[in-house]
Amino acid sequence: MYRTFLTILSLAGGISVALPLAAQISASSARPIVLHAAGLVEIETGRMIAPGEVLIRGERIVEAGASVTHPAGAETIDLGSRTLVPGLIDAHVHLFLHPGAEDLQTVEESVPQRTIQACLNARDDLMAGFTAERDLGTEGAGAADTAVRNAIDHGLIPGPRLRISGNAIDILGGHEDAIHFNPAQHVLSNATYANNAAELVEVIRQQYKEGADFTKIYQTGRDSVVNGRLVTPYQYTEEELAAAVKEAARVGKYVAVHATAEPGTLYAARAGVRSIEHARQLGDETMRLMKDRGIFAVPTFVVVEYFADHAATPAAAAYERQILKLHAENFRRQLAEGVPIAMGSDVGPFPHGTQAREFALMVQFGMKPLAALQAGTLNGAKLLGWEGQVGAIKPGYLADIVAVDGNPLEDISALQRVTFVMKGGAVYKK
Repeated sequence: MYRTFLTILSLAGGISVALPLAAQISASSARPIVLHAAGLVEIETGRMIAPGEVLIRGERIVEAGASVTHPAGAETIDLGSRTLVPGLIDAHVHLFLHPGAEDLQTVEESVPQRTIQACLNARDDLMAGFTAERDLGTEGAGAADTAVRNAIDHGLIPGPRLRISGNAIDILGGHEDAIHFNPAQHVLSNATYANNAAELVEVIRQQYKEGADFTKIYQTGRDSVVNGRLVTPYQYTEEELAAAVKEAARVGKYVAVHATAEPGTLYAARAGVRSIEHARQLGDETMRLMKDRGIFAVPTFVVVEYFADHAATPAAAAYERQILKLHAENFRRQLAEGVPIAMGSDVGPFPHGTQAREFALMVQFGMKPLAALQAGTLNGAKLLGWEGQVGAIKPGYLADIVAVDGNPLEDISALQRVTFVMKGGAVYKK
């Protein structure tokens, strides 16, 4: 019965993928694997090694370069004209969401139903080449992401390595509260309430007890555009955020904030958060602090493009395009000021497995292709706490490797054409 379920799951998307248990057995066996392709991107320098080869034993890389040792009995996988790059890392996903009205799906769909959907979404992201991800809130599904992460880690279902936050945290009447429903129905918020520093600490402790790897806080919202500038109310003071950061740091964890503009972004940077999600309009002092303290901006352009393309009215589409234009202008300033950037897509409101489009938009709005690729590999690994383990194809690193059709250093859209996926030495797609 167990193997039957895994077979159905792997075939549901109409793609060829190794069963999780079979993949685990392959990765843990003594038989080494050699990957051969036309090229291999040396991610730190941007040098294209041609041809490219990687020797994998178990879950880790042993050698990488133009030519590697071919041990007796090794399995050789010839990927032809394709290019090898490190497994991609999306630092902002929502596994528990799918396209459609977010408020309605979180009300109409049960947590078990949404957890099943999250498992399928995780599979789709992995098949698109994302071997590690950070889930930024279950949108009302509580600690269900703990179960999804653990199931992936135990080889029960296919999916990326995950860092998870549980429910995000919000104030009463804040950005994710159910403020557009009949109050008499007592519709639950998509986030967990915390209205002051003491409540923040209490919620954080509960979420860490339930398995969260970090804390996600809504710091601004909702947004509007006034006289060509993004305007958004802040939700927590600098002092309140600092209390949350201190509590997270006490147990070796950190805080990420949804924050789109000032002054909420400045309060977050001063408080010492680890990342500012969306970061659409940052002021000079905020950017200086982020550069000096290594605070990541996670842009999430593609979700806004999707909303604009799928808006219900022309007015709604125009608003989203205005947001995208303002963000792109500020993003260029962020790049010039040296703000650290990690790739994050906000996938969930748009279809899982399609988020590599984010790389193309980052390049369109001012990044060099190599910098964009580094944002979704090296920088993502650092933000997720896996620096030195994933994000590069180097000896000793976990064998998270994908092959793409084309050269992403010349055409970043090649990252949207992933044809081979390996995670931890196990082949999931070829």
